[in-house]
Amino acid sequence: MSEPQVLLYDTTLRDGTQAEDVSLTLEDKLLIAEKLDGLGIHRIEGGWPGSNPKDMAFFTEARKLALKHAKVTAFGMTRRAGVTARRDLNLQSLLEAGTESVTIVGKTWDFHVHHALRVSLDENLRMIEESIAYLKKRVPEVMYDAEHFFDGYRENPEYALKTLDAAIAGGADWLVLCDTNGGTLPSDLGRVLDAIVPRAPGRIGIHCHNDAECAVANSVLAVEKGARQVQGTINGIGERCGNANLCSIIPNLKLKRGIDCVSDAQLKTLKEVSRFVAELANMTPSKHQPYVGESAFAHKGGMHVSAIRRHSRTYEHVPPDKVGNRQRVLVSDLSGQSNVLFKAEEFGLDLSDRKPEVRAIVDDLKELENEGYQFEGAEGSFELLVDRALNGKKHWFDLRGFRVIDEKREAGREPYSEATIRVVVNGEEEHTAAEGHPPVNALDTALPKALERFYPELQTVQLLDYKVRVLKARSGTSARVRVLIESGDGHNRWGTVGVSENIIEASWQALVDSLVYKLYVDARKKGRKRAARRNG
Repeated sequence: MSEPQVLLYDTTLRDGTQAEDVSLTLEDKLLIAEKLDGLGIHRIEGGWPGSNPKDMAFFTEARKLALKHAKVTAFGMTRRAGVTARRDLNLQSLLEAGTESVTIVGKTWDFHVHHALRVSLDENLRMIEESIAYLKKRVPEVMYDAEHFFDGYRENPEYALKTLDAAIAGGADWLVLCDTNGGTLPSDLGRVLDAIVPRAPGRIGIHCHNDAECAVANSVLAVEKGARQVQGTINGIGERCGNANLCSIIPNLKLKRGIDCVSDAQLKTLKEVSRFVAELANMTPSKHQPYVGESAFAHKGGMHVSAIRRHSRTYEHVPPDKVGNRQRVLVSDLSGQSNVLFKAEEFGLDLSDRKPEVRAIVDDLKELENEGYQFEGAEGSFELLVDRALNGKKHWFDLRGFRVIDEKREAGREPYSEATIRVVVNGEEEHTAAEGHPPVNALDTALPKALERFYPELQTVQLLDYKVRVLKARSGTSARVRVLIESGDGHNRWGTVGVSENIIEASWQALVDSLVYKLYVDARKKGRKRAARRNG
């Protein structure tokens, strides 16, 4: 396998798990390792085998993975003071991990040597050199992570350089400069790289944390200055404010600097990998994350949408499909006619010659948003709004009334909820009831139950997400609320919205739109098939 122009080193499975609220099971780590390999990552740091049984188990199981691109790397620290490398349990655990690559972290800031290790400066240099030399005789690739390098170089450059010299003397293949506290600014980092890269050309790596919001910028700048290895994590997860985000670094290197660190096909999996890791880490994906976030290529202002309809480059710095993302147009009170026309095209509707209707839709949209409705996450409700403006309202069913009872029968037990509903379909009335917890769940169960006899396709609809937003908190318990729900039928997902001072009524509006949208979409598909048969 040819040596990559820039080696991508992922530490999601070790440094990433040090993030608050992040915990990965052994199975999670193995699944993520396979995803990282598919993305084209060159080194996957699996964990610290000397620290816990789960990490050691990972290295055992990782040998069974059929990785095509990546090598698994074990992480540890230099030998302890006063103990030989051969007798150091941490170094022995690294060897027991059985990887072709190991990473050793050592102290390069004299402040840490004095106050954290509490050893002499010379003893720390011996710990670095002897640990690396011992491992290098037994492992093909040994990397030295120079912890706190930029802080150490700023305060005592002579000693910081001595630690690198000790690593070189021990035979380290890579010298990775770590901005461990994450506070170095790009201009300062660049000056240090200018001084260090000539000492070991082609062997310098960079490991940045994000405490000053500069981790990605520092990592890319380091490559421009000659670093040939970049360490980071998927979605930037990690200690405190996180690590350098590989989901931004990889496209920056490939699309902005022309460095083929991954293939075009691998780059297209970037968003998928980002979402996969977030899901297993039980984290909500950041909508506003560059490149891979749902909002990364979303457009809301009417002027922006008008421009991207002519050419996407007007407001998009790269084509979204390059990173597996997509262009989105949002509808809101900031929307103009371009937003509506764009969304209509997504629905398969050509409204270019129906300007009065488009204007009416825009006016309705802005009025509804003024009342508290929000259609950015409720495109199902928006599509129904467009259809009603164009074709009038179709009465799939009429409500005769519903009642929701919420009863607490005993202290310490959850309340009991029951919803009773009466609907009319084509002149025929259906009266039914359902239990649930809480009240909205009872209503969500009762409504489809009443309609399934007439519309059996509704049996596939499930409520996937439910959100409530208080619109005017100062109004207290009489405040208007907005309910956003997401539904799905196993094939598609859609969002709908309702607004009212009564949370049950707001939920009812969103639930009705959800079921009506399913009926509307299925009817439209059937109509298109009939038209195709007539024309075919």
